[in-house]
Order: sequence, then C-alpha cells, then structure tokens
Amino acid sequence: MKIYQRAGTPSASRVAIYLKLKGIEIDEIDIDIRGGENLTDAFKAISVTGLIPALELDDGTTISESVAICRYFEALYPDQKPNLFGISPIEQAKVEMWQRIVELNGLRNAFDAFRNVAQIYKDRENCIEEWGHEAKLRLTQFLPKLERQLSMHPHVAGENLSIADITAFVLVNFLPYVDVSIDDNSYPSLLAWHQKLSQNPAFQRR
Repeated sequence: MKIYQRAGTPSASRVAIYLKLKGIEIDEIDIDIRGGENLTDAFKAISVTGLIPALELDDGTTISESVAICRYFEALYPDQKPNLFGISPIEQAKVEMWQRIVELNGLRNAFDAFRNVAQIYKDRENCIEEWGHEAKLRLTQFLPKLERQLSMHPHVAGENLSIADITAFVLVNFLPYVDVSIDDNSYPSLLAWHQKLSQNPAFQRR
C-alpha cells in the first residue's frame, strides 16, 4: 500500500494529519504537482481526477480524494482510536454535516480564490480573476460561522475531535495564501482552537 502526495499541500495534509492521529504508517511517493507530474498519463491511471493525494492498495485498487482515503482507513481499522467520523448515528451525521460545511464554504472557496487570483496554474486551467475575488468574499463571510460554532463547542462538529477539525485546521493554515487574516478580537474561539490543535504533534507540519 502506498500514497501519492505532495507534502505540505492542503489536501495531502488532511490525509497526513489523519494518519498521524490514527498511528498509521504507509509508504509515500512524492508527486511534483508544480512540475505537472500529476498531469501525466501514468498518474492519471492512478488518480481519476489527476489530483493528489491518491492511495494505491496492494491489489492495484486506487482511491482518490482525501476524505475518501480517510474513510477507507476508518473502516479498515474501526477499533483504532481516535474515531474521527463519529460513533453514534447523530454524531456521525454532525461530523458529516460540518465536514461538508467547512469544505464547501471554506476550503473550496479558499482554493478557488488562490488559484484564480494568483493564477499559479494558468498553464493548465482557465483562471477567472473575478471569480477568485468572489470566492474570497464568500470565504470571509463563512469564517464568522465557524467562529460561532467553536465558541459553543470544543470541536467543529461538537464535543469530539473529528475529520471536520482536520479540514478546518488546514483551512486556517491556508488563509495567509489568500491574504485573509484572523485576530483575537474577531475570532478568539477560532484562534484558541487552532492554537490548541497546533500543540498536537499530529497537526504539526513536516
């Protein structure tokens, strides 16, 4: 079993944090996405989207998309703590709800803002600067909702650490790349939550 990734990128970081929290070690293969290695036919045969991360099992089966990879390992090791997708039906539903909320309203908009404004991949995709600015606006409109949730709960989906926290943590780390800042006056709960997770070795960057 091996995972194709690029250390430090947001999507790869989600899987890396998850695996560290679960204590799972697998072989890693670095993919040069800036150099376009992910655009080759060889890599597209592994990742249906041509994006990282991608997991390749020993039998040749491949899984792309970071949360799908995490779900696979959660099902493969159901008794390995911590449980990051919820245990009870209501907890599972809340984790799924907040995971999607943070991903679609936060991380997705952050990615769109970065890619369309910075145009770092203009050699391979159509960049629309106006959409990048709109995505950034939507991102900044979402952050107060995340602050409010964390002002009422210790973790994004409620009482327990979950995949939603991993996604939100990666989002906060990515904010400087889209020139969005958060401070103690406007986001005290979000900052306190982020600082607490930053002390966990699993969340510390390689």
